[in-house]
Amino acid sequence: MLVDSHCHLNFPDLASRIDEVMAHMREAQVEQALCVSVTLERFHEVLDLAERFSHVFASVGVHPDEKEGTEPTIEDLVNLAKHPKVVAIGETGLDYFRLTDAPLWQRERFARHICAAKESGLPLIVHTRMAAGDTLKLMRDEGAEAVGGVMHCFTEDLEVAEAAMDLGFYISFSGIITFKNATALQEVAKRIPLERMLVETDSPYLAPTPYRGKINEPAYVRRVAEHIALLRDIPVDLLIEETGRNFARLFPRTRIEV
Repeated sequence: MLVDSHCHLNFPDLASRIDEVMAHMREAQVEQALCVSVTLERFHEVLDLAERFSHVFASVGVHPDEKEGTEPTIEDLVNLAKHPKVVAIGETGLDYFRLTDAPLWQRERFARHICAAKESGLPLIVHTRMAAGDTLKLMRDEGAEAVGGVMHCFTEDLEVAEAAMDLGFYISFSGIITFKNATALQEVAKRIPLERMLVETDSPYLAPTPYRGKINEPAYVRRVAEHIALLRDIPVDLLIEETGRNFARLFPRTRIEV
């Protein structure tokens, strides 16, 4: 089963043409998608899509870059996570790309998300950018291994990937893996065990080659899977099968009962 494990279907570039986006998913045989929350103010949009489409699921969380809006409490996150279509807490984490002072509020927010994940029993969706050391330390300090999760849109080295996997986390690759200048990341993708890998789009951002520069969408996750399969010299159907199984294992609320 081909799955887009991380997208933002509620963002205007996709929400404004959602029926077309869904049609493209069907054409590309993308069977499920996880629509990821970045603010509490827009969480209702994420949940509305998950309720409207049976193959779309939701998360609840506030992105580390979000400086405005409601600051989530543990209670907020746990209560919103009770909805059966909510399968994860996040996205959360640390991002020092723009906030180079490593702000305390960002680390406190991340810690609250980890606590909420442990209380709700749901896995974490972790974003890290130029903050891998602090991200891993906080994950260890707060006991994130109790719930596990995914390091989304992974761009770090193999050492970081292995440390995250040691904490029970999966490694998810986006369209970046198809970029010509992503040779170091491609080497990581060759060495990650298939049983710890996911694929995603992070759409509407980071469209893979040959769509780079265009609006990304979940259908393009097939290009991510195809490229990783080519890198690893394995059949793409095998990679799709393994990453789909991993998605169902990590997010058990997405499992389709037969």
